[in-house]
Amino acid sequence: MNETEILESLVEEFKALGDKTRLRIISLIHNQELCVCDLTEVLEISQPGVSQHMRRLRQGGLVKERRGGQWTYYSLNEDNPFIEVILPLIPVIQEDEKRLQEFREGKEKARRMLNEC
Repeated sequence: MNETEILESLVEEFKALGDKTRLRIISLIHNQELCVCDLTEVLEISQPGVSQHMRRLRQGGLVKERRGGQWTYYSLNEDNPFIEVILPLIPVIQEDEKRLQEFREGKEKARRMLNEC
């Protein structure tokens, strides 16, 4: 990449980070892949809202997506060297982590109940 391309890439990365919700998403997917349904529950926003945030993060090259059935799963794009720079700056939001854990436990409980019928 030449200098102009590097600057343009940095602009997109900084734009992607210029929103509190997108920073929360980065914090949540720091060590794990998450489904859109997980993010909608934790962030308490609609699926289209999550998709808009993820589009911006993808444009900035910060996340990767994987399709699985009807859902899309997201993880950090660890091939992007900027990720290593920003991760130490983004705190883990304990309230979000707790909400994610509770949601996953509820999903697992529902799954077990359905299998018992």
